[in-house]
Amino acid sequence: MKSRIAVLLAASFAFGMAQAQTKWDMPTPYSDGEFHTRNVVLFAEDVAKRTGGALEIKVHANGSLIKHPDILRAVSTGQVNVAEFLLGQFGNEDPVFAADNVPFVATGYDNAKKFYDAQKPLLARKLADRGMTLLFSVPWPGQGIYTKDPLKSVEDLKGTKFRTYSPLTARLAELLGASPTVIQVPEIPQMFATGAVQAMITSSATGTSTKAWEFVKNYYKTSAFHPKNVVVVNTRALKRLPKAQQDALIGAAQDAEPRGWAMSKQRERDGDETLARNGMTLHEPSAEMKAAFAKVGAQMAKEWEAKAGADGQAILKAYRK
Repeated sequence: MKSRIAVLLAASFAFGMAQAQTKWDMPTPYSDGEFHTRNVVLFAEDVAKRTGGALEIKVHANGSLIKHPDILRAVSTGQVNVAEFLLGQFGNEDPVFAADNVPFVATGYDNAKKFYDAQKPLLARKLADRGMTLLFSVPWPGQGIYTKDPLKSVEDLKGTKFRTYSPLTARLAELLGASPTVIQVPEIPQMFATGAVQAMITSSATGTSTKAWEFVKNYYKTSAFHPKNVVVVNTRALKRLPKAQQDALIGAAQDAEPRGWAMSKQRERDGDETLARNGMTLHEPSAEMKAAFAKVGAQMAKEWEAKAGADGQAILKAYRK
């Protein structure tokens, strides 16, 4: 009789443990090998460790669960509880989401971090208004300019067909006197080969993934801007967790952010080395080129600030302080 009671108690305990375990699905748009995905996998593993397996997060890479344009809404509505997405992807919904896509305002990682610190309070509030809590954010490597022919000055970009991928990069091309041409990443090599474009702005990470050395020879390390990914959690789902699990989730996020920034910097170094190893010439822009790019950046920041209103003013004021 006692042994039967013991078995029933053990079964009841096991059932209770199973009931107590929470499982979340986490969509991300990027491949398993991309550093952002590797970082969120480490984040999920850290959450499981900190909660003793009580909170399990399964990462679904490469847009396999939810396509990139639908991820923000999916978290906001509670379709999924946690996710990662490129913030600027949703700049048309709120200018604050596109703040880090304004080129030549916060060049390089140090300035990108300072800009993020200025943007973060407003960003967190904007996400909260949509039912989401910001957990952490990690930048992509800096965006540089690829050209077939070396540039003597920024004037050489006038009249070129310039590959763009967002309204802000299209505006950049216009202000540089180039003709903006929207092209998705998989189409880049063919479009350069056929002469449909002669220049583009993107990171060394994208340059290596598209084997840029096969169609261009010059890369200008402008670090024009560092677009960021964010990892967010549905606020109601977060609050439903026991306090210890909430703390574990937030603690894992606090570790994931600096780790992700370090991984991004390493990805940039690796990308630069790969480009050079394959015969590309990496250029540091001259003082004259930097001044010309900064002038364009100032114009774009002014336009973005006008569109963003008081929010834009607050971010730029905090950044420039």
